Amino acid sequence: MTLRELFDWIGENPTAVLFLFLGIPFTAFLAGVFGKNEGHLSPWKYLYSILIFAVCIPGIFSVALSIYMFLFERGRIMEANVFTQILPVASMFLTLGLIRKNVEFGAIPGFGKLSSLMMMIASVIVVMWLLDRTHIIAFSYIPIHVLLLVIVGLLLLFRYGMSNLFK
Repeated sequence: MTLRELFDWIGENPTAVLFLFLGIPFTAFLAGVFGKNEGHLSPWKYLYSILIFAVCIPGIFSVALSIYMFLFERGRIMEANVFTQILPVASMFLTLGLIRKNVEFGAIPGFGKLSSLMMMIASVIVVMWLLDRTHIIAFSYIPIHVLLLVIVGLLLLFRYGMSNLFK
């Protein structure tokens, strides 16, 4: 099964995806109601951590996929799949907004790992886009190991710059 076949199947059978991406914000809402002002305490912060990871990983994947489709495949926004490209992102923002009302993200275990993942994906997409636009691979006689070192150096430089920007 290819990724395209999986997305087509999800488009034809959206019940499980709808249940997941509507159930996670609903669970976050219920946790906010029952654990009002207790989000930083032990049982609630681990529930929030599970909810954040369950909604952010598909949401981040969906954003990365959408960026790839629009930048590299020249896809049109009117052809975006609602269940695989829009619903995960909307559910992610809604869930994060509901959780933010009850607890600071710094108190949630593992939240820093997600922000690092987002920065790494963003930097890889930027480097891929720059390489695609400059066509450096097509006309260069640079050995592949030197090119890989340049890419890794750019990623490290981008990450260092972003970490200093947000301090």
